[in-house]
Amino acid sequence: MGLNRYKNNSLSAKLREQSIVESKFMDFVRTEPGFGKKKGESQTITRADLLTQPTSAALSEHDRIPVDDFALSTTAITVSEYGRAVTFSHMSQLLSKFDPQDPIQKALRKQMTKALDRLAAVVMKGTYLIYQPTSLSGGTFTAAAAPDTAALVNVNITHLGAIRDAFADTYIVDPYEGDDWIGLLSTKAMRGIKNDDDFETWKQYLREGDTLHNSEVGKVESIRCIEIKDTNCLANNKGTGSVLGEGIIFGDDFAAMIEAETPEVRVQVNFGQDHGRVNSAAWYGVVGLGLVWPLTATAGKVKGCYISSS
Repeated sequence: MGLNRYKNNSLSAKLREQSIVESKFMDFVRTEPGFGKKKGESQTITRADLLTQPTSAALSEHDRIPVDDFALSTTAITVSEYGRAVTFSHMSQLLSKFDPQDPIQKALRKQMTKALDRLAAVVMKGTYLIYQPTSLSGGTFTAAAAPDTAALVNVNITHLGAIRDAFADTYIVDPYEGDDWIGLLSTKAMRGIKNDDDFETWKQYLREGDTLHNSEVGKVESIRCIEIKDTNCLANNKGTGSVLGEGIIFGDDFAAMIEAETPEVRVQVNFGQDHGRVNSAAWYGVVGLGLVWPLTATAGKVKGCYISSS
């Protein structure tokens, strides 16, 4: 096209940009303190196991106080480099109505947000506790690396109630905030929830001073529901006949991130070493994400549940 692309003097004063599916998962990933540059390639997270709960803690007058074992365990998170770049010419800056540097940086920020969000989704879906809805009134819990049962129906409020109860009395999952857990639910899963008359919209339960999460649409069974529209994060076509929308329900201390270099957008002038004729903008970061308690469905250790299907 040469320089002809810069000759249109009736160009609109507004630059249109392609929309992006907003970030959700990264909002719930905790950044670990104490890691940064010159700290190596990984960080070891130390975790304390729960003490054994005695049937009775009563003491007899002449007995010694029983001694319980206090166990510590660790898991490591390793960083990797992430990033993408775009080049643009000095000529495009010189002759175009719009300086390409500004929309390029904005587009890179959006790309970075989505890429990191999808990375966090992959990490969260690695939890070893999986729930597969098999009827309108029940489902199957699996403790494995991947779903092993076909979902026959879409998720509904009864299923969320089963997960909530299992969190409370079987798996001992601490709520994320207050008395509530967080539910990240695909659009299809969210529709299965919203079609139930017992679903509460967020306006019904938020009190003054409460924070509304990004895309939070309501709460049920002490689970604050947030819609996920990016099907690369949570699918809308799982189960027999693509009936199921995926979801992740979790509590406190679920996923963590370490940063050697915080992801950011940066510009490099004279990218091609051609006397300033070619420039570049890129997003780049050195981070690592992982579950705080990976590879376990042990009560008190597992922190989240993946709703999916084989």
